[in-house]
Amino acid sequence: MARVTPRPFAHRMLSAPAEAGHVGLTLGMALAFGLGATVAVAGFAPARWLADAVAQATSQKLQLPNAQGTVWKGRADVLLTGGAGSQDQAALPGGLEWSLQPTWLGLDAKHPPLGDGLPALRGPALALTLRAPCCTPEPLSVWLQPSWGTLGVSVPTHSSQWPAALLIGLGTPWNTLQLQGTLAFHTTGLSLTVGPQTVRSQGNATLDVNNAASRLSTLRPMGSYRLQWNGGRNADDARLTLSTREGALQLQGQGHWVAGRLRFEGDAQASPGREEALANLLNILGRRQGARALIKIG
Repeated sequence: MARVTPRPFAHRMLSAPAEAGHVGLTLGMALAFGLGATVAVAGFAPARWLADAVAQATSQKLQLPNAQGTVWKGRADVLLTGGAGSQDQAALPGGLEWSLQPTWLGLDAKHPPLGDGLPALRGPALALTLRAPCCTPEPLSVWLQPSWGTLGVSVPTHSSQWPAALLIGLGTPWNTLQLQGTLAFHTTGLSLTVGPQTVRSQGNATLDVNNAASRLSTLRPMGSYRLQWNGGRNADDARLTLSTREGALQLQGQGHWVAGRLRFEGDAQASPGREEALANLLNILGRRQGARALIKIG
């Protein structure tokens, strides 16, 4: 029988680090390979993954069919729908292109303050760029900053125009109103922090509804209107104001966020001599009180 000579203690002490180093090197190589594979897979994640995530997050109200490319750079058609099981839908002409990349805001001049009085953003974020051939003369840049329980959304100065008919796809009440016209969006800098029970904002945004028309009225157009969002440092400071720029249908109202929900009160009425032409529309817009229709949301 061969005699086994135990290795001296000193030899074992010297060889142990080498063995541990070999194990550590093997483990490190495995981890590096795994991380590299994860990054590679993420880098080529198909665009349909993003489309599925958007549909789920919006309860199927915003859908991106025919998605092509990757999560980080791609294009898709755009559908607004009334949600799961709804037959209402409207498509954005020409679809949408996007690019998405991780970034660290505040390290260079590429990320200036959003607007007058708004601070520059700081920290890790996702830089999202959207291009819609029909509607964005310049690409729309959006910076997303997810954190525990909240989502920060920031938009620098931007202007674009969108077809009002797109809203028909959202179902009630838009499928009844059949709104026509253009939606002109403009901001000199808007920053939102959205949480489960609150929405905080800084900056401002304007949505002009130009040359609005509806199948419920023979007047074409009925008028042009403005929704003005003015943010504040506190959740209760932000205000939404509706006003009439011109037209036979007179709209006005104000709203604000309470516990993460919009509360809005306003009214609508017809200009003298236009009551009959706008009667059906006023009945839909809100509860009638004489010549006025009272509008209440939330």
